[in-house]
This record gives sequence, C-alpha cells and structure tokens, in this order.
Amino acid sequence: MYKHLATALAVLAIASVASPAHAAQGDFVARLKAINIDPDASSDIAGLDVDDKATAEIGLTYFFRPRWAVDFGITTAKHDITLGGAQIGSTRILPINVTGQYHFIPDGKIRPYVGAGLNYTRFSDVDVLGGAVDLDKDSFGPVVQAGVDWAVTDRVMINFDVKKVWISTDASGAASGGVDVDPWVYGVGVGVKF
Repeated sequence: MYKHLATALAVLAIASVASPAHAAQGDFVARLKAINIDPDASSDIAGLDVDDKATAEIGLTYFFRPRWAVDFGITTAKHDITLGGAQIGSTRILPINVTGQYHFIPDGKIRPYVGAGLNYTRFSDVDVLGGAVDLDKDSFGPVVQAGVDWAVTDRVMINFDVKKVWISTDASGAASGGVDVDPWVYGVGVGVKF
C-alpha cells in the first residue's frame, strides 16, 4: 500500500511542476487503456443477455489541427452469453472504433474532448448451445465518446474515457433473432505524445 501511495505522490509532484503535454498539429498520441465493456443487451430472444468484460484497449490519435483529431482504437474480449440467467455459450468480439474528436482546451493541463464515428465489430469463436446457434460475423454501427486527458509531463498524459457503441448481430439456428449488444465502454489509461 505504501508503495502505491508513494507512486501516486510522485506522479502528483511531477504533474505540479511539469509543463503540460499539449498536442499540436501533426502530433500522434499512443494510448494503452484498461477498459470495461458493459453491454446494454436486448434481443428478440427473450431472456438473452451478454456479460460485461474487463480487458485492454490500444489506440492511436492523430491531431490534424490543435483542436481536431482522429482516434483509432482496437480491443478484443470474450463474452459469456446467458439465457434466463444460465450460461449457454460465449463469443469473442473484436471491436474497432474510428472517431473524429474535438478537444476543447488543447493547451490546458486538463483537456476534455468529445468524439463520434464508426464502429466495426467482428464476432468469432462463437460457441452457443454447443454450436446449435450461430451469429452473423460482422457489425457496423455508430460510436460516440467523451473523455479527458490530464497532462502529467510534456509527453505523458492520463486518460479517462467513456464510449457508447452500437453493435448488432443476428442469431440463427436453434434460436433465431436480432441481438443488440450496444455496450457502454469505460476506460482509464496512459497516453504518450510523439
């Protein structure tokens, strides 16, 4: 516990004296985040649900103007699928998000932003009811986000981010119908400007 407290105090001390990392035109920011994918699932199949999952996300942001950027993020996760509370299988998803972002205070130490764009999700390793149910493999939908970067040094920042992603697929076989996963994605991580 003392080790974590000492690390936190050191980060705060550095943050209080360091010049803030601001992104200028042409800059890239690489990010690594811990995220929680929290599905807001609904389906034509009564009682169907998808569990939440903690995983990691990697991303790259390119600033083509000080306030405007394009963000690319990718992750993967294996979700359990339940029916009436009983697990009936699982699937792996590979969501890719591309968003256009607007950064409100590009030169500040704390820089909030919003974004909107497109999500592509690939479903794989589908194992539902022992293979009796299949899922469409591809989903396209919108994504919106809001977040904040907190500059720790002139190159390093801490990031907090929330996204709403619309992901849909169709089930076929022993059970059929539309499935909307539509997760909220909460993230915290570190970014490095280069």
